[in-house]
Amino acid sequence: MNQRKHISPQQKVIILREHLENQIALSELSEKYHVHINLLYRWKKELFEGAAEIFSSKQNKQSAAEARSAERLGEKLREKDKLIAELVQDNIELKKSLNGDS
Repeated sequence: MNQRKHISPQQKVIILREHLENQIALSELSEKYHVHINLLYRWKKELFEGAAEIFSSKQNKQSAAEARSAERLGEKLREKDKLIAELVQDNIELKKSLNGDS
């Protein structure tokens, strides 16, 4: 009875990269790595189906990071506006006290 051969994700990537970059036929890779050709087709299908998710998650992460950054900048701006308003109010009070206005 044949035992199943375990192939790590890294090995799968190496095999598929060899197919895609070097344009080696899947039938040749099947013989070279002693893997059934149907497995190679399945890995290739999974790779391309998962690729869209990888790229979309990067965009989601990037937009979330941009949103956090924009929120922090908005908070800083609100703090500065508050500080400026306090300084203007203090300035007005000082001018009134120097001019003798009560």
